[in-house]
Amino acid sequence: MPHSNNTCTHPSSFLLFFLNCFVRSPIWQRWLSLPLSLLFLLAMGANATLLITIWLEASLHEPMYYLLSLLSLLDIMLCLTVIPKVLLIFWFDLRPISFSACFLQMYVMNCFLAMESCTFLIMAYDRYVAICHPLRYPSIITDQFVAKAAIFIVARNALATVPIPILSARLHYCQYNVIENCICANLSVSKLSCDNVTLNRLYQFIAGWTMLGSDLILIFLSYMFILHAILQLKVKSAAVKALSTCGSHFILILFFSTILLVFILTHVAKKRVSPDVPILLNVLHHVIPAALNPIVYGVRTQEIKQGILKLIRKGVSKGN
Repeated sequence: MPHSNNTCTHPSSFLLFFLNCFVRSPIWQRWLSLPLSLLFLLAMGANATLLITIWLEASLHEPMYYLLSLLSLLDIMLCLTVIPKVLLIFWFDLRPISFSACFLQMYVMNCFLAMESCTFLIMAYDRYVAICHPLRYPSIITDQFVAKAAIFIVARNALATVPIPILSARLHYCQYNVIENCICANLSVSKLSCDNVTLNRLYQFIAGWTMLGSDLILIFLSYMFILHAILQLKVKSAAVKALSTCGSHFILILFFSTILLVFILTHVAKKRVSPDVPILLNVLHHVIPAALNPIVYGVRTQEIKQGILKLIRKGVSKGN
């Protein structure tokens, strides 16, 4: 059962946290469970299809598609880390989560969201080179470049986000172990502590804005150069195609960043906003981009579309 007195204790003396997921608005649970389930299935199915297509189709074994594969893997991991637990709460009221599982979820969420932002940056650079320096593209964007970029993405974000769960795990907690959230977000967990949590908040703020902020600025600059290059194209059909592709990519990146920014602002202004709103945004931020990424980046790419159709035709011919 949840504890509710204010005696301070170390986390090891508790076995569980309890996630209060829309308990003030149980009707939200009923209405959200269906669209959330559909978004989860769409995200998992679309990303799995994209990964299988790139893996099996030899013509897609190129740097750009390796980056798409990395993005799909990150999306799948983020969905699996958050959405199944939320659905279990909605369907079966399984609100308990162990301390170790809670801090692991906290780490994976922060780490993989930062990795996704960094992957968007590398993909924006890939499009910049392809459009602004097309003749140099094969010599710049190579398999070795993708391997080094993947190492950078993993190393930077895995190391930079390690202190977030560590700082939360070292706190002493008042015997109120109910998290007012659907997930183990750092700020939601650390505010249960009877210690000073300024360091936790400060590190998350600095790390978040340093990594995500710098990524967004560099992505924006890349697309500004891309837009300038597109406007210089004399062939209108090529310009329209490039603008359509890069425009959809940029809108998706803005959506990824904007929903995170809105979540932060609503969390800061929580006295003026229903407390369920930032919780909802936090959950949706882990599934909507994951559902949209493979569609915008993958299915709209002609080569991937042809690869999927080819695999379907192969499956049908084998079935016959």
